[in-house]
Amino acid sequence: MSEFAYFRFMSSNMLTVEEQQHKDEIISLTEQVLDAKGIECDSKISKISEEQLREILEGVRRLRKRRKIEEEDREDRQKEEPDIVPLE
Repeated sequence: MSEFAYFRFMSSNMLTVEEQQHKDEIISLTEQVLDAKGIECDSKISKISEEQLREILEGVRRLRKRRKIEEEDREDRQKEEPDIVPLE
């Protein structure tokens, strides 16, 4: 289902080059957004307007941005944590 939405994004030239390069991630996030919106089948995706499709893509972009920020925060915390070596 979300793969069909991805191809609709592609055919409408909505995706950036980076998003095109991360197809699997975009498809996964699209699935989450579609589930949240209650869209469950390809026939619904094929009938939604381009405006609704853009809204779905904006949701995907928000999720992707949030994940990147969370990942960067996690990496920063790991760098800040000192390596503790037990004294013997």
